[in-house]
Amino acid sequence: MPQRVATCSCRQLMLRATEEPLRVSICHCNACQRRTGSVFGVQARFRESALVIRGNSTAYVRHGDSGGSATFHFCPVCGATVYYRLDSVEGLIGVPVGAFSNPDFPAPSISVFEECMHPWIALPDGIEHMD
Repeated sequence: MPQRVATCSCRQLMLRATEEPLRVSICHCNACQRRTGSVFGVQARFRESALVIRGNSTAYVRHGDSGGSATFHFCPVCGATVYYRLDSVEGLIGVPVGAFSNPDFPAPSISVFEECMHPWIALPDGIEHMD
């Protein structure tokens, strides 16, 4: 069974996934751009039952461009986001792919909020585009 470990920068907060992600996506929304400090966010969704979370986190509820909300859990020591819950998707946890620090992580299969996408971004061939 595959295991992947995501951590914050100081490794105080960690998450272990015992299954492959259900989906890996790129989000170009303005909120993800602000959250990551980059031009998009890349995240993987896992079944909550396939995760073990250890360490202390601080929660922040963000209201997104789509009108829904997400509760982000970040390390109170170093500030890095390790996981989040979407209010609209019960039983699933989102994890920023960068928290895994693994170049062999599966590539994204879907791209969302492309109306906010920077014009110089080139997406992988065959990726699904969703409004």
